[in-house]
Amino acid sequence: MITESKPLSMAEVTKYLKEDTEREVELKKFIKKFTKMSPEKAKELRKKLDELNLLKIKSESIAKIIDVLPDSHESLNKILNEMSFDEDESNKILQVLKEFK
Repeated sequence: MITESKPLSMAEVTKYLKEDTEREVELKKFIKKFTKMSPEKAKELRKKLDELNLLKIKSESIAKIIDVLPDSHESLNKILNEMSFDEDESNKILQVLKEFK
């Protein structure tokens, strides 16, 4: 039963996989190939990005940022091509990301 719908990064998804079935075990292995951080660090990064209080950044965008961990203004704008950040906003996001690399 779905009680809440919230975009999650791949790292955050692994927290909800119980590994009760072979499918969940395989899914967790697959996700680990692509994730760069633990679910706890991803949750902490999400919190810090939320605390920036940038009006343009949505929960879906935060999930993308956590999955990709861009390291430049160009890569940030490529993954979030539906919105455009000014230099100050980009710098704030990238500064937070540097703490988690």
